[in-house]
Amino acid sequence: MTPSKDIARLIEIMAALRTPETGCPWDLEQTFETIAPYTIEEAYEVADAIARGDMPDLKDELGDLLLQVVYHARIAEEDNAFAFGDVVEAITSKMIRRHPHVFGTEEERAAGAEPGFWAKIKAEERAAKAAEREALPSASRSAKSLPIGRRGEGLLADVSLGLPALTRAIKLQDKAAKVGFDWPSLGPVFEKMREELAELEEVAVPADPRGASSDRSPERIEKIEEEFGDLLFVMANVARHLKLDPEAALRAANQKFVRRFDHIERRLAEAERTPTDATLAEMDALWDEAKANERNG
Repeated sequence: MTPSKDIARLIEIMAALRTPETGCPWDLEQTFETIAPYTIEEAYEVADAIARGDMPDLKDELGDLLLQVVYHARIAEEDNAFAFGDVVEAITSKMIRRHPHVFGTEEERAAGAEPGFWAKIKAEERAAKAAEREALPSASRSAKSLPIGRRGEGLLADVSLGLPALTRAIKLQDKAAKVGFDWPSLGPVFEKMREELAELEEVAVPADPRGASSDRSPERIEKIEEEFGDLLFVMANVARHLKLDPEAALRAANQKFVRRFDHIERRLAEAERTPTDATLAEMDALWDEAKANERNG
């Protein structure tokens, strides 16, 4: 095997890795389910490389993400479900179908992107996909490696369960907003946020501070988790009204935390100390120092 810019070589490599007896033992053990977490992780790695403006890294991460597509397609081909070529055909068909104002007839191109055409096309696609599922042999529909079930027919049915929770919250809210189920402005969203925060505090902070960690009953933990989830859902709605990506905002906050904690570690190391040797007050002071340094450039 030699490297190549032709996608056919990557498909050949994956086929070799999945060939019984001569392939890679680890690759042969994998299924859709075990590979799925890596697929999600690689998508985040792509986003991280973009955020850092690292083009060499982006090239590698896009390759890793492409490998995930080839991997899933190979497993599907082994199950006689579909092959990589079918994946390519499906996406090219979709792009052509969803852009009649670019690839359609002369009349469609002249009409342009008419209001509502996107929703109409997606509704037609859902109906076609449902028919495709029904046409599958029952064995294929129930196969362990390729679970296929009928999705609901409601407005929110096509918002993928596999999305990160905050991203899915935004998409669910967007869908509902399109039919008028939305607050008219940001103000009421903030009011709801304060309401949910108060409800979380009510169940999470006991009246007697001395009992803060004593009640760990499943019922109480479930209630706290529910209220915490409600608060996160409203925070996603705040982001949506502000036209922000909550995942990107949280990634930036994570990176800021790493950057400032690194400053704490470096400053302590100058005195041949570590965070475990320092008091909370000392680390807080160094945290404030890091903040001041950032503000001053």
